[in-house]
Amino acid sequence: MRDAISHGAPIAIFTIGTQGDIRPCVALGVGLQRAGYPVRIVTSDNFEGMVRAAGLDFYPLTANFQTLLDSNREIADQGLDMSAMARISRRFYAEWATHWAREGMAAAEGAGLLIGVANSTLLAKAVSEARGIPFVGAQLQPLTPSRFMPPLVLSGAGKLPPALNMTMYNVLRLLVWHVMKPAINNIVRPQLGLPRYPWYGPYFNNRQHRVLYGFSRHVVPRPADWPPTAQITGYWFLDQPEWQPSQTLREFLDAGSKPIYVGFGSMVSTRAEQFTASVLDAVRRSGQRAVLATGWGGLAGNEGTQDGQLYFTRSVPHDWLFPRMSAAVHHGGAGTTAAAVRAGIPSVIVPFFGDQPFWARCLQREGVAPAIVDRRNLQAEALAEAIDIAGKKPMCQAAVSLGQKVRAEDGVEQAITSLRQWGLLEPLHDERETREAWVHAAVT
Repeated sequence: MRDAISHGAPIAIFTIGTQGDIRPCVALGVGLQRAGYPVRIVTSDNFEGMVRAAGLDFYPLTANFQTLLDSNREIADQGLDMSAMARISRRFYAEWATHWAREGMAAAEGAGLLIGVANSTLLAKAVSEARGIPFVGAQLQPLTPSRFMPPLVLSGAGKLPPALNMTMYNVLRLLVWHVMKPAINNIVRPQLGLPRYPWYGPYFNNRQHRVLYGFSRHVVPRPADWPPTAQITGYWFLDQPEWQPSQTLREFLDAGSKPIYVGFGSMVSTRAEQFTASVLDAVRRSGQRAVLATGWGGLAGNEGTQDGQLYFTRSVPHDWLFPRMSAAVHHGGAGTTAAAVRAGIPSVIVPFFGDQPFWARCLQREGVAPAIVDRRNLQAEALAEAIDIAGKKPMCQAAVSLGQKVRAEDGVEQAITSLRQWGLLEPLHDERETREAWVHAAVT
């Protein structure tokens, strides 16, 4: 492997997914660029505007989840069915991957370090091998096997025996490889002239794989048996301090007590009207004022519609809005969960798929969220009761305390520190002088 890359050598961050997946990666990129490393974000075209607005270079990668979900809304109805999601994901990753080798090689041209995030990790790793460029992984969910923490998909099973935990991690590794194998082994690696992985995939011979985890240890405590190659840094937040609300939103917020937020981000639904009716019924039963964000289509409503108790908007930056809310009703995506935690407000989580039940249980364990609300059989009474629990003093106090801890962290800076400690980034000038003086003193 090369020496640590010097300032001026680009870093390419590969990431695919929804907005909650991309925003933290852009935040990490902004921090790296401020530290002196030009950054390229390699992602789908629907996030080009976000990337360029942050001052980073954009490189396209065929993987548009917004288009996929919009044209296949039934995915939301199968989101918590692991076998169905594995079958669906296997198909669309293979379709996208026909473009990945070419796009990945173009994005890595002249780069000094590749960072692969989530389901783009194996692509970035393959490109790093083909280009001879150092590689590091990054994740927004805990995936490193542990005897003491069950895999996130089994987070509701309670405490499991250590041996069973490790067995289940291995089963899930095989499942993930089943999903990614057609894309990586049949398309990407052959196109790059690389050998295929064995039938069981790449996850069982990965001792040197280093990974940055972009979440807080106060939400997911570090397992005692994780190796030094797995580092929890704290959240990576991309704020929009220049953003200004519409006059109607500002007037709504000023017209009464703090509202609750209701929004499901990038989620979609085949029954958005019916789902929205149940949500509105619950909000009215709760007696709370509410700002409702329609997002990618999880809720149905028109921008600016209001009646004194309810205000509809498509989206508002969480860093601006959440500190002005009393609680947040959301899907439990990693990004929205992080924003609610940082704002110091309780959450009510209605999961759609993936890691969302895991984050719901993490917040429930910390006393800042009531039990999960079932979306598939959503009852207005149950959601109204959860909203009421979230507004009570013990949960509000717990949320304030957790928010203070998370705000005291600087996840981006800690990620950069970890990259330097691993020898992947050249230290700043004053750090080099300190290290060189220490070495000189040690040898003389």
